[in-house]
Amino acid sequence: MTHFFADDGEKIHVQVAGDGSPIVMLHGWTASHREWSPFLDRLTPHHRVYRWDARGHGGHRLSRDTVPTVQRMAQDLHNLIDHYHLTSLVAVGHSMGALTLWQYIAEHGCRNLRKVCFIDQSPKLLTDDDWLDGIYGDFDRERSAAFLTHLENDFAESVLRLGGMGLNQPARQKYQEKSSGLEKARRWLTEQDPSPLIACWESLTEADYRATLDRIDIPALLVYGGASNYYRGETAHYVKSRIAGAVLRIYEGSDHSPHQWERERFVSDLREFIDSP
Repeated sequence: MTHFFADDGEKIHVQVAGDGSPIVMLHGWTASHREWSPFLDRLTPHHRVYRWDARGHGGHRLSRDTVPTVQRMAQDLHNLIDHYHLTSLVAVGHSMGALTLWQYIAEHGCRNLRKVCFIDQSPKLLTDDDWLDGIYGDFDRERSAAFLTHLENDFAESVLRLGGMGLNQPARQKYQEKSSGLEKARRWLTEQDPSPLIACWESLTEADYRATLDRIDIPALLVYGGASNYYRGETAHYVKSRIAGAVLRIYEGSDHSPHQWERERFVSDLREFIDSP
């Protein structure tokens, strides 16, 4: 991996591969640049792909006291774009990556962006009496506070439970049966430094990007799991209704990571979206 320095001096690791027009791919919470590895063979012959380990994630270990809030990660994205002199950029964000991209747009608009792709995310995670399109449809501030306490007591198990005991029934079964894939994820999570990730999560739950959706005036592709662990179908349709001209693709039967469950379909949809006028 190579790196660039953010404007606060933090070294941000980034993997760069391929030739052609630029794509930045932003991974989800607790993940890393490896989230996008399955798609490189189809993308790099035509595009230069930038994949980072977001501040505090993956192989990135913080060297400074800066908390990896969504605001700080959006500034890191701004620094990445400036460092590599990127224009006419396609940006893809999954989960936390979508929130990071929305924060960037809230601060900078769609300048330097040509097209955007958001994968299975709500613009506001916490629910209330007037907003049911966040996590589970009923993840309010009280429930969020309890989850933060669980994270501090047993980070890995709490993250697995959040996904495993959500809206996706097969994921519930796998969690209860302690599947081999779950054990692999548990090992990965156990290796992470929980403190910055907990602080990051707290900033994500405080964010509200519903008004930001109206500011997106470039082509947008929305990819949602029809059996998402976290979001009901209404969430996807809400996001589509707020972004003018957005294209919505729902992958029926897929969970919070529809791009991983239907890789060929996703990369085909993404390439068609990128290449369309």
